[in-house]
Amino acid sequence: MSGTGGKKFFDDLAGMAGGAVSMMAGLRDEVETMVRTQSEAAIQRLGLVKREDLDVALEVARLAREQAEALEVRVAALELRMGPAEPSTALPEGGVSPGATMEPSPPEST
Repeated sequence: MSGTGGKKFFDDLAGMAGGAVSMMAGLRDEVETMVRTQSEAAIQRLGLVKREDLDVALEVARLAREQAEALEVRVAALELRMGPAEPSTALPEGGVSPGATMEPSPPEST
């Protein structure tokens, strides 16, 4: 090979190699995008949550637990100040007194 012919050959070879590397990088990016898309679709189908969402939920739960503990301390302190509790005459949480029936009352006659 002559000096210029050999140089042109190596320049062409380097150009082809550079093109191949560029093509492989593009292919890699495309494959990564496809894998990411398929993974996200699978995660959605399985009902899984993202790590960021889980971290937020865990933080909310931690704050709620701290608030509940602080309220328990406050209630205990109030109970100590108030003395022993008397039986409650308030209605239960459902708003129905014990022993009440769920039958409708008969209509009043006029």
